[in-house]
Formats: sequence, C-alpha cells, structure tokens
Amino acid sequence: MSFWLMLTVQVVVTGLVVLAVLAGFWFGVVRPYLDRRVKEILEAAEEVEPKVTRGVKKGVSDAIVGFPELGARESTRQFLKFGSGLFENGLSSFLGSAADLNRRENGQAGDTGSADQR
Repeated sequence: MSFWLMLTVQVVVTGLVVLAVLAGFWFGVVRPYLDRRVKEILEAAEEVEPKVTRGVKKGVSDAIVGFPELGARESTRQFLKFGSGLFENGLSSFLGSAADLNRRENGQAGDTGSADQR
C-alpha cells in the first residue's frame, strides 16, 4: 500500500471509531437519562392541573361562603373599587390621571397658563 492510501484508511477508521464511541455514549447513557427526566416532567405536569382545579374550587367556595348577605350593592361597590384601582394603577399611564380627564371634559386640557400671567 502506498503511504497516502494507508493514511486515508487510518483517518477514516479513526473517524468511524470516534463516531461509534460517541453514538454508544449517546444511546447508552445520555438518551436513557433524558427519557427518564422527560417522563418525570410529564408526570409532574399531569398532576398540576387537577391540583390547580381543586385549589381554585376551594378558593372560590371559601370566598363565596365569606361574602356578606348585603346583596348586589356591596359587590357593585367592590367592583367599582377594583375598576378605579385598575384605572389609577394601569390605564392612567396611557390615559392620564382622573384629574386630567376632568380637565379634558371641561375643555381645559390645553390651558396650562394664560397670556396674562407674565
């Protein structure tokens, strides 16, 4: 055999041996480990939804039991408080504060000062 042919054969055989060792490690060690971990994660994920559902049902039932017998008037007040809190904390960053809205409704939105004030 010539030198170049022997060198090529050795490079190819070395490459095949390295690939075989890596494939053996992948299929013998890494893949089974990953399969076990994925199975554990899927089992844990299947347990989450029923637990959340039970927790939500319990929380809603506890909240309903704790409601006073004042009727719709109290829940309307609570809803309005929630809405105003949402407006003041979230929407006001886009729309401005309640005072800004009152000024806009009264036509004073652009008036920051008059020409008489010098």
